[in-house]
Amino acid sequence: MVSIGKFQQLKIVKKVPMGVYLDGGTNDPKDYILLPNNQLPSDVKEGELLEVFIYRDSKDRLIATRKKPLAEVGQLAYLKVVQTTKIGAFLDWGLEKDLFLPFKEQKYKVQTGRRYLVFVYVDKSGRICATTDIEKYLKTHGPYQKGNRVKGIVYLIKRDIGAFVAVDCQYIGLIPRNEIFYDIRNGDEIEARITEIREDGKLNLSTRKIAYKQMHIDSEMILEEIKERGGLLPLNDKSSPEQIKYHLKMSKSAFKRAVGRLLKEKKIEQTKEGLRLK
Repeated sequence: MVSIGKFQQLKIVKKVPMGVYLDGGTNDPKDYILLPNNQLPSDVKEGELLEVFIYRDSKDRLIATRKKPLAEVGQLAYLKVVQTTKIGAFLDWGLEKDLFLPFKEQKYKVQTGRRYLVFVYVDKSGRICATTDIEKYLKTHGPYQKGNRVKGIVYLIKRDIGAFVAVDCQYIGLIPRNEIFYDIRNGDEIEARITEIREDGKLNLSTRKIAYKQMHIDSEMILEEIKERGGLLPLNDKSSPEQIKYHLKMSKSAFKRAVGRLLKEKKIEQTKEGLRLK
């Protein structure tokens, strides 16, 4: 039998006006699979083997193509949503027929035009589908060290925990809630620093640089913010962490380090009203 959603070599058993039929592996002509003319290489002959990808067409019939999709069954892929409906969404995976993402397989609501990390599988009825429930397909104990800079895709946000990230689309990572200082959405591509490799092999991440490098960036940002506000920023070391995070997208400890640097450089002064340019 053929493997749906996979590339494989199949034998040409019959040429017809619309293309060629390929052996479906059952010795039964009713299981022959059509490879349309627009997918045929030149001068093919009966008995030849062709490398093809098998999927279902718009009428749910098995069909072959020589086009390479963005993912095969059993793989993760970062795909764009081209349409949303009441029953699910449709993703562009590089073939004529879009990939179906059932509503029940959406861990969160997807939006047209945005890309998300999904796993490709075959459902009980033999259709190729996608799911955003991907953590079971990710790994732990990756080839990383604390402090490494990595790239990943956000695959699930839990407001009370943080943003879960597929590091290099392979390994489980987490940006803890207290390390999120700007709006992060499902499907976002991010760069982060590994702050901890946990005993279970999962990675804790931060989108901020190590403290001494980040302090320079934060100092410049605070200085620019003071200038934009006419020379006074209504924050000081008595301000709450929530106020600081709202206005500057940084933690209070990072704020105090950056302010300390600016005070030492005599670029600002701290008053009851807030931070003022000198």
